[in-house]
Amino acid sequence: LKRHGQQSHLDDSVQIRNLVPAGSPEVSVTLEGRGLKGGGRFGQTTPPLVDFLKDILRRYPEGGQILKELIQNAEDAGATEVKFMYDETEYGVESLWSPDMAQHQGTALYVYNDAVFTVEDWNGIQEIARSRKREDPLKVGRFGIGFNSVYHITDAPSIFSGDQIAMLDPHQTLFGVHESGQCWNLKTDMKEITELADQFTPYIGMFGSSEKTIEEGSFPGTLFRFPLRLKPSQLSGNIYNKEKVLELFESFKADAETVLLFLKSVQKISLHVRESDGTERMLFQVTATENTDDKLERPNALKTLDQAIDSYSNGVPSSTVTCVTYQVNIETQDETAKETQRMTWLVCNGVGGRGMCTELDSLAEDLKFMPTIGIALPLTVINKEDKGATAGFSGRAFCFLPLPPGEESETGLPVHVSGFFGLTDNRRSIKWREVDQWRDPAALWNELLIITVIPQAYFTLITEAITRVQTKKDQDFPLSPTGTYGAWPDPKRVKSRWKPILQPLFHDLLQQQVIYSLSESWIRADQAVFSELKTDEDISETVINYLQSSGTQVAKVPAAVDFVLAACMTESAEVKKVTPSLLRQVIRKYKHKGPSQEKLLLLEFALSDGNYSDLIGLELLPLQDETFTMFSSSVSEKDSIYIASEEYPRSLYPGLEGRFLLDSIKPLVLDTLKEAAKSRGNLPYIFHMNNLEKLRFTAFYDLQCFSRYACL
Repeated sequence: LKRHGQQSHLDDSVQIRNLVPAGSPEVSVTLEGRGLKGGGRFGQTTPPLVDFLKDILRRYPEGGQILKELIQNAEDAGATEVKFMYDETEYGVESLWSPDMAQHQGTALYVYNDAVFTVEDWNGIQEIARSRKREDPLKVGRFGIGFNSVYHITDAPSIFSGDQIAMLDPHQTLFGVHESGQCWNLKTDMKEITELADQFTPYIGMFGSSEKTIEEGSFPGTLFRFPLRLKPSQLSGNIYNKEKVLELFESFKADAETVLLFLKSVQKISLHVRESDGTERMLFQVTATENTDDKLERPNALKTLDQAIDSYSNGVPSSTVTCVTYQVNIETQDETAKETQRMTWLVCNGVGGRGMCTELDSLAEDLKFMPTIGIALPLTVINKEDKGATAGFSGRAFCFLPLPPGEESETGLPVHVSGFFGLTDNRRSIKWREVDQWRDPAALWNELLIITVIPQAYFTLITEAITRVQTKKDQDFPLSPTGTYGAWPDPKRVKSRWKPILQPLFHDLLQQQVIYSLSESWIRADQAVFSELKTDEDISETVINYLQSSGTQVAKVPAAVDFVLAACMTESAEVKKVTPSLLRQVIRKYKHKGPSQEKLLLLEFALSDGNYSDLIGLELLPLQDETFTMFSSSVSEKDSIYIASEEYPRSLYPGLEGRFLLDSIKPLVLDTLKEAAKSRGNLPYIFHMNNLEKLRFTAFYDLQCFSRYACL
């Protein structure tokens, strides 16, 4: 304390009013806190509200994600429908709270949902520094900054829900100094609401709200109004107009076919415009509907899922992942393009069991997270042009709603994956453990979730798809048996962050009957013989048909599945392929009884690997009398089979058709037989005379794998 040039130290308990006695002349007093010099009061202060929000906007990018945050709020509230409206109407400015409110009576973006704010919601929207949802892991928008992204668009957001209308003013100028908002109750503040008619007119006539609604004192839903920022403010320099709002709508439409995939409550979202003359039109709508074959399938599945979530929250032990699967149809209706598109998905949701992973359970407690996972497989796309099944599909990561498009949200999987992931502060991407944040608990949580829960949910999705193909093949199930292979990840395409899914997934899959044989039965991979034949189509068909008729289960799989089999099958259950060697084995065991044309095709395939010594004992050598004889290693003349030549034509030897090779055999096959003769192994050439007067034969085909061949 300095007084009249003197300095004094006062006890902290002394109050300023006690320093100046009553009736004494005015005294100039300067106070200095000793904290700056190493003692006394000291502490941090919060920044002004506008600065705090500006920092959120800097970290939280504008764009379509703003609409997603508002959808998340509706989902958290249990709403079933969300509507967005760009409204060009200019409202009156005569009866307002203050003249400054006039700037917010024009063009605005409205957002409606059919749930009513609770007391917790009203409190939560005021507490911008933290999210009340953080304590409730079932809430999607648990990150606290989501709603505040609307300040990219507006300076004065307002909410009409239930019996209250509230307006927010982060600049703290509209309702008084240091007042950041105002709230009116339809039951207790009707006098003021009536007097400020122009102030409340923007809420009348929008999405079911009417003058009667105001009079009755309750709106059965929630209506947000965001007057567009028309000039730069202290909060943001973003100017919003019709073009920018429609850009938001377009960015939403890009994700529209998936935005409802993993939501439990919201089932319909639509985009609307109201022109300045009052004309309203819907631009776009996306709707999720139940499985047409079983309307109760999804509701019952979600009920089971909720019970598993409750069990986890209450610490009930479980050694398995609880999985539920259901079909959902997503229909998009684009009024501008006059196009309707309908897509069917198979969705599997899973909840990890308490006790499956101690570290995961510990992080769940600390972070208030829940080990939930959703996986969605596209089944079909049907639109007016009937483009058929999805082409070029690329899986993305979701945190209930799709994360912004880009490399960080791409997984390389053939399915979309949603999880209760820990996200970066701007909610644009999943946290991963890097060198500078190796111990980040949210990043560790994400990695554990990928290892423990996702593989089991993914496994369930694929096996359930197979079950539905089997049981619904006579119904309208939009997936073919071989279409189930489309759900298998291609290890060469999967992004490195997601590769830990693969080993446990394939380990479980390959123990199940997940391979569809060409004889239309489901078998394990170790029971199948896989065909990769690229030879003549007639040969392939003949070989496969013969193998199947002999009890061999032949299957054809895409290259990605074949790669998985090669990488994951154990030595004791190695991958078996359709090869000439396999064919020769089967022919020895099951004699071919089909027509001669088939036998010739089998011979051609049996010769194709050049392993001629393995032909011994096969009755595949075609004779001119249309019979077949066995390849033999005998050296006796009576077993010799001859090949006619121009010099010694077969016509010189009538009655010996049973000793000559079929002369209509393919040149390629004949050349192969000759090639085999030249590689006669250890047997010598044999020169001998036949009993037809001094005609000299040269026996040239003396392999272990053939009967005797002689050339005239």
